[in-house]
Amino acid sequence: MTANTSLVFKATRSATPRTAAEREAILANPGFGKYFTDHMVSIDWTVEDGWYDPQVKPYGPLSLDPAASVLHYAQEIFEGLKAYRHADGSVWTFRPEANAARMQRSAHRLALPELPTELFLESIKQLVTIDEPWVPSAPDTSLYLRPFSIANENFLGVRAAQKAAYFVIASPVGPYFAKGVAPVSIWLVEDYSRAAHGGTGAAKCGGNYAASLLPQQEAYANGCSQVLFLDSTEGKYLEELGGMNVFLVKKDGTLVTPDLTGSILEGVTRASIIQLARDRGHQVEERKISIDEWRQGMASGDYVEAFACGTAAVVAPIAALKGRGFIAGDESAPAGKLTMSLRQELTDIQYGRQPDRHGWLKRLV
Repeated sequence: MTANTSLVFKATRSATPRTAAEREAILANPGFGKYFTDHMVSIDWTVEDGWYDPQVKPYGPLSLDPAASVLHYAQEIFEGLKAYRHADGSVWTFRPEANAARMQRSAHRLALPELPTELFLESIKQLVTIDEPWVPSAPDTSLYLRPFSIANENFLGVRAAQKAAYFVIASPVGPYFAKGVAPVSIWLVEDYSRAAHGGTGAAKCGGNYAASLLPQQEAYANGCSQVLFLDSTEGKYLEELGGMNVFLVKKDGTLVTPDLTGSILEGVTRASIIQLARDRGHQVEERKISIDEWRQGMASGDYVEAFACGTAAVVAPIAALKGRGFIAGDESAPAGKLTMSLRQELTDIQYGRQPDRHGWLKRLV
């Protein structure tokens, strides 16, 4: 059926919002994903009625039947984007249409209903408008937005659910690197794959992240901050980190990143970095990269920088790659100049400190 994109949101304000003093205390040291704003968005869906009953309502627990499909068959997807406070007090978000489109692709892969772009954008605007005081203004802080959708039909048969719901919650977040941007070491995992060809790797769904948690523990045990996954077919080509895309930089300034084969998440930050690099005249290669190419390139000096990117960290410099019996790179190496320059340009655009020549910003308040 045709989705109704002209729905009117009903707003119900919380009867027990945090006081201004409580909110300011949280914003002074928010961490990441620890605190949540006073309100949330919900929109329901059924196969008969489509999307209906959009609401902004007090933040609170969800009521799920024990037989809800999401609990048994993992029909769940999510997104992540941020709202940024600019110097004039206005609030903006970054490329939300790309997040809406990716969520639609994820929904299609997980057999969930696709939320129209207009409803996605309006849901973000509605929540940020009512919870605008929660958008922090300190340097490198933002309001992290988490749209997600779940199948909530009470049915144990193995088929696509005929009832679902969409929500948006928000969390004020501080700088990802509390003491300044610091290069990280990453761990090459050999016993596990993040996703397989034809699987759900290109979808932003919880199962992909659950699959990365055990390898991530292995990374921590080996003194690394993140885990690097290789392809599941040959076990030799770079795919992505546990939650971020990866880039390598050659000595001539060429950026190289794994191509989107269907098992890699199409990151919004990844696409933005590619555009900014090309704007500067850098060549960007999207192709297969073997782990041997990277290791040999670091040893020979052909590869001079590496970084990961994603919504939370924006850009995280990679100092060293570690694996069983080897270390490639220098764990004490400083962040690369191009890495940091691209990070600075991207964040300057997001916070309104540089012109938005690509029309990526969308004002919310």
